[in-house]
Amino acid sequence: MSIGTRLFTMIYGERVGSDEFGNTYYVDRRTKGGKRERRWVLYKGEVEASRVPPEWHAWLHSKTLPVPVTRATPRAWQKPHEPNRTGTELAYRPPGHTLMGGQRARATGDYEPWTPA
Repeated sequence: MSIGTRLFTMIYGERVGSDEFGNTYYVDRRTKGGKRERRWVLYKGEVEASRVPPEWHAWLHSKTLPVPVTRATPRAWQKPHEPNRTGTELAYRPPGHTLMGGQRARATGDYEPWTPA
């Protein structure tokens, strides 16, 4: 977070809540309750937008009015957060990717390549 964001938050920000990752959410007290309410998040640790839970994402984009309630335990179908690994050595690469050897499995008998006549 930049010094400007930190100062703006200290002067105009009103803390409204936090999530399970330690991110803190704010609203501009000058626009609170207005039609164009200004909302933002201060990340704990690395700034990564994928670490904002869906309910807080909806709140940040003014899709919901009430402040989300963070659940103590996640629902059974929810998976724990995994960081976005795009551009890193841990990024997903399908079989046949040039960095995975460049060879994919041979096509089975249900594929017939087109050849010009």
